[in-house]
Amino acid sequence: MKTTYTNANLFNGIDNKIIPNTYFTVDNETGKFTEMRTGTPTNDNPQVDLNGQYVMPGLINAHTHIMLNPVTNKMDFLTETEVAFTALQNLKDLLHSGVTYIRECGCAFNTDIKLNKIAKQTKVLGPEIVPSGRPFSIFGGHGDSPENENGSTNFSYLISSPDEMRKAVRIAFKNGAKNIKLMVTGGVMSAGDQVDDTELSIGEMKVAVVEAHSKHMIVSAHAQGHQGIQLALDAGVDSIEHGIYIDEKQATFMKEHHVYLVPTLNAPACISEYGKGKVPAYMMAKNKQVEKAFYENIGMALRKGVKLVTGTDAGTPFNSFKTGTWEELALMVHKIGATPYQALLGTTSYAADLLKISDDYGSLEAGKVADFLVLKENPLEKIEAVQQVDKAIYKKGQLVV
Repeated sequence: MKTTYTNANLFNGIDNKIIPNTYFTVDNETGKFTEMRTGTPTNDNPQVDLNGQYVMPGLINAHTHIMLNPVTNKMDFLTETEVAFTALQNLKDLLHSGVTYIRECGCAFNTDIKLNKIAKQTKVLGPEIVPSGRPFSIFGGHGDSPENENGSTNFSYLISSPDEMRKAVRIAFKNGAKNIKLMVTGGVMSAGDQVDDTELSIGEMKVAVVEAHSKHMIVSAHAQGHQGIQLALDAGVDSIEHGIYIDEKQATFMKEHHVYLVPTLNAPACISEYGKGKVPAYMMAKNKQVEKAFYENIGMALRKGVKLVTGTDAGTPFNSFKTGTWEELALMVHKIGATPYQALLGTTSYAADLLKISDDYGSLEAGKVADFLVLKENPLEKIEAVQQVDKAIYKKGQLVV
């Protein structure tokens, strides 16, 4: 059974233009596009008239933390049941916002890996996941926490040597991770360090990259301070997460070596707007310290030609799974000077390239998976078009209810 959708204005996720009077056909069994053309269809499939609305790929969010509740902000002593319950609700909220694929960047108990396996076995309709499982940190560093005493619990792998890193990456591979998340520097949300602290060593990171790349995994680096960003680039990571103190030389290197930047602008924006009196004082102080430089440096990286990928750090304080992806796109346009097209590339084809899923996702083409949104307004003219509450969301050709 196939369905043909007619009379669409199409943004394909690649070209900086709307293709008018487009029709496309979806195989309802495989959930893939079988044809995509302009004009009038000649087949006899059942048809859905889109009445000139705008069609674009489903959104990809390349940096989430589905284990976290952004309202309660509870991080310590979470049980596996709490993590799983929270993750399921967050995945539902993401899908209903228009996000059809995510990369999870650090999850206790490997819950993202487990949910991803269950979803593939049962064909659950929800955002698909590039899972990371537990992140890689050091004792006392960003990603360590009180319940992680002696490194024996289920949040971060706590690394103290290249050999320990090698073993931990291999364990993650065995468990089903597709992304290795390295905590290279301190962070805004960790109490015991500063954002410019360097934590994992260059030797440990190089081992992680070699091991991951030899097993078709990618490597993302939580790297906020300048020196940590440099060490991560020297180690050969695939993406820099946050990148607060990136400089021009590093940006040029990233452009030339196809290293992606996932800035997560919404994380500091939400703390700044909603955090006063609700998050610890150290977090507000560090956030205030970095916010201005963050926007300036990410804008510089954009102008230098670095490929920016949309990720929100969803789950951090007040950083919503329901609206955060929309907010991130708006911040890219209104805070750092991206065009709507540049912002949209970060949540479509650029994101798919980083996540190694571009054979099936990230653009609208025959043979790819039919994840798409139907909007009333042109997103290439107005980035807020994606915020439409009643937009139609299709996952593998099925309308999301």
